[in-house]
Amino acid sequence: MSRDAIAGLVVLAASLVLFALTLDLKDSPLVPVGPGFYPRIVLGLTALLSLGLVVGEFFGWPRQPSATGLRDVEASPVPPAAKPNYMLVALSFGVFGLYCAALPALGFRIATFAYVFGSSVLLSRPRSAKGWAGALVLGLATSFLTWLIFERELSVLLPRGRWTDF
Repeated sequence: MSRDAIAGLVVLAASLVLFALTLDLKDSPLVPVGPGFYPRIVLGLTALLSLGLVVGEFFGWPRQPSATGLRDVEASPVPPAAKPNYMLVALSFGVFGLYCAALPALGFRIATFAYVFGSSVLLSRPRSAKGWAGALVLGLATSFLTWLIFERELSVLLPRGRWTDF
């Protein structure tokens, strides 16, 4: 059994357990969709995709598409693996932890802007003013559009900051 199939089984099991836990969430009469609606969508899709990995392994489907159709993975050249950057992974988790800690104080919009901007700079350091402007626009657009979609269109209240009330 390949690593993909094992990962698919683990993610499938976790998705199904978490999906079952969302069934116990109580609906509120004040909002049109309950608290389990969006997690069920995400967990259902995750379970479906992980099931696809497992089924693909069972039927022996090839894992790599080519321009002429599907081909066996063994027939394709394997590129040399890049050296893992564990420090970058640890820093990314640290930045996410700071984001979670900053949410109650700064609120969703400011904390999300800072997180997306900081993560994009961390993952790909801009080398010019245009790159810095791109990271700034990415942070602003992500924060604004997420707030607009969830709070204005879907009526999902996002955290307001204690310090900013924003």
